[in-house]
Amino acid sequence: MGMPSGVPIIDTMIGFPQEGFEQYDFIRRQAKDRGSKQDMQFPVEYMFKEVPKGLPTSEPISVTLHEMDRCGIEMGLIGVSDETSRLALKKHPDRFIPSGFLTDPNDVPGTVRQVRQDYEEFGIRATSVFPSGAFPQVAIDDPKMYPVYQTCVDLGIPIFCTAGVPGPRLKFGPQEVARIDTVMYDFPDLVFVTRHGCEPWEQLACKLMLKWPNLYYSTSAFAPKYYPQQIVDYANTRGGDKIIYGGYFPMGLSLERIFTDMPGVPFRDEVWPKFLSGNARRVLKLGE
Repeated sequence: MGMPSGVPIIDTMIGFPQEGFEQYDFIRRQAKDRGSKQDMQFPVEYMFKEVPKGLPTSEPISVTLHEMDRCGIEMGLIGVSDETSRLALKKHPDRFIPSGFLTDPNDVPGTVRQVRQDYEEFGIRATSVFPSGAFPQVAIDDPKMYPVYQTCVDLGIPIFCTAGVPGPRLKFGPQEVARIDTVMYDFPDLVFVTRHGCEPWEQLACKLMLKWPNLYYSTSAFAPKYYPQQIVDYANTRGGDKIIYGGYFPMGLSLERIFTDMPGVPFRDEVWPKFLSGNARRVLKLGE
């Protein structure tokens, strides 16, 4: 019941070192507390003890590839919106998987165009959304999201969606896990993958995954020692095909921290290959 060696890993949330923290300005502009606006460079820094800092930024792709190689990560799911990611996809198509991000779900026609353009230009295998981070916020089951969900179905790509109480000090209402039930009812062909824990509704998330065949859970932004017990138990019983590994490098966790903790996760032997790569390969259609 230990983590196997030699299983190629797919990381469904990874990125590259950047100078500064301007990428979090979209969170600061709607946060109201002083900590988020002034005191913290990283808006969820209060939650993480060892946020990777001081990483070299002159060769960000090389830094990430080095860390991936050290930890046995074969491929990583990255964005397509910045120059570094686009260069990585061009130079290392065998190591990086393109994914979109919905920058402004309030602009419904623009968002649909964005998803289609990312698909046509970069061949994205997924897109993603942060409901509480939109400004104004856009709930998981908001009608504004419905054209996006249908577009994902039409293109045959999954959507990765932050669910549960967000780390940044923003309102959690848009990310209540119960909202996913309505979306899966209305879009039974949509492949929906949760990110960032679903806390404190982990048990509900498991119940919904049992109910809806196309609903999945990724472990992004959690050090393995803090994987919710309900999720581990579900993976070991009826949910072995539903739980997907996701990291958080370099945003909040180092890969060294993740894979130092990982062997302590009590997954059953048959779950490990699915969790580390098999489920991601199927959801992202990497064999096609």
